[in-house]
Amino acid sequence: QVQLVESGGGSVQAGGSLRLSCETSKYTIGNFYMGWFRQAPGKEREGIALISPADNTLYTDSSVKSRFTLSQDSAKNTVYLKMNSLKPEDTAMYYCVADTRPPWMREGGWTVGSSWDYWGQGTQVTVSS
Repeated sequence: QVQLVESGGGSVQAGGSLRLSCETSKYTIGNFYMGWFRQAPGKEREGIALISPADNTLYTDSSVKSRFTLSQDSAKNTVYLKMNSLKPEDTAMYYCVADTRPPWMREGGWTVGSSWDYWGQGTQVTVSS
C-alpha cells in the first residue's frame, strides 16, 4: 500500500513562499516516480514536477519552472515542493503523486493526472493579492 501524506499548505500573500512536504515510505521513495500536481476550482489537474527514483532526474513543467523546485530527502522519506514568488493564480489544492512507470511510458504524458496511480489527500495553498 502506497501512502502519501502532504503537509505545508496554508495562506500566504502574493510574492511569498511555501514549502510543501510529502512523506512516504522508504520503499516508495526508492522505487517510485514521485511528483506534485495541483488543481484549482473548476480547472483540470495540472502536473508540476516529478523526480526519478533511479537517478533523481527532475522534470518540471515550464509554466512554474522558474519559481517551483522539487527536491527529495531520502533519509526522511520525504519529497518537497518549494514555491517562491507565489501568485494568486497558484491558489489550488496540491497533491503528491507516485507511480512506478517512467514518464515516457505514460499515455498522454506525465502531466496528465490519470497517468498516476497513487495520490495523497492534498494540501490547500491560498495566495492572496
